[in-house]
Formats: sequence, structure tokens, C-alpha cells
Amino acid sequence: MDYIEILKWLKENLNEERYLHTLGTAQCAKELAQKFNLDEEKAYLAGLLHDCAKCFSNEKLLEIIRRHLHVEECEMLNYKTLHAPVSAYIAEKQFNITDKEILSAIRWHTLGRMDMSEFEKIIFLADKIEPNTRDKDYSNKIKNILNDENGIDKALLVCYKETIKSLVKRDLKICILTIEIYNKLQDILQK
Repeated sequence: MDYIEILKWLKENLNEERYLHTLGTAQCAKELAQKFNLDEEKAYLAGLLHDCAKCFSNEKLLEIIRRHLHVEECEMLNYKTLHAPVSAYIAEKQFNITDKEILSAIRWHTLGRMDMSEFEKIIFLADKIEPNTRDKDYSNKIKNILNDENGIDKALLVCYKETIKSLVKRDLKICILTIEIYNKLQDILQK
């Protein structure tokens, strides 16, 4: 994989903070992959490309979604999540990524999905806890939880709780999928 080409494209298409976030997510994803015996190279690549469409205008995101993608209506409730399916599309079309695991992890890194793979989960978490732009106390809290039994699911549950609180606090709509995943994680962890 030509990381030089990807980094150049990202530098040109992301603002400075998003670029730093992307580098942090890629490194964190690689570390989580190592910790959980997953493919580090694939995790790094998914981390690099997870937000590649984040700085596109809402109009451009919507145009790409309408022309090329199938996105559920509930995913369209919050403009902050539109970049995820588009980023997967860009990863495939711009960078010729064909690995379904990488594309799915990019696609679902914001909302998540029911029955996420371990790989999808670590990309989701890396996005939330990377060290360059995320709150250090929160990141450390999540990293500590990851050491527990069922640590990945426990960490996900904490992330979903915080996401739901944040959406309510900001008076934003909540995709029903977020609630369903939260409930499923509760069920899994209460067994």
C-alpha cells in the first residue's frame, strides 16, 4: 500500500485537526489490533481512511450518497455521520481498497452496527480514544476498561452511553440503531 499517496491526499483534503486525528486513529487502531491479535496493517489503513470524507461539504456528501450508496433513513438524521459511508466509498474508489473488512470498519465507525466484528469494534474505539485530539481522561478510562474481561464490549458500551448523553445534551436526533446497539451491549454484558 502506498501510504505516501494516501497521506498526501489526506493532507490536501482534511483540515489540520482532522489530519492529526486521522494519524492518531491509525496509530491507535494498530495498537488495538496488536493487543487483540488482529491484523495491524489493515487496522492502520482503516484508521488512516476512516475520516477521508469528513471535510467534504454536506452537499457533496449527500450527492455521493444519493448517486452511489444505500444509506438507511435513520443514518441521515445527523449530518455528523454522513461521512462514514462516503469515506468507505472514497477508500474503495480513490484508493482501490477492496478488503471488505476494512471497508466495513470505515463504513460503520460512527454509528456502529449490530453484531460488529472485533475488527470493526477496534476501529470504532480507536476513533473515539486516539491521543492526538481526544480527551485524555476519557481515552485513558476506555483504555483501562479494555483490559477487563469482555473489555471491548464494555468499552463500546461506555462509548455509546457517552454518545447518547452528548446527542441529548446537544438536542440532536438519535438514530434508532444507536439505541439498539446500546441495548444489545447491555444484554451481552449482563449475562
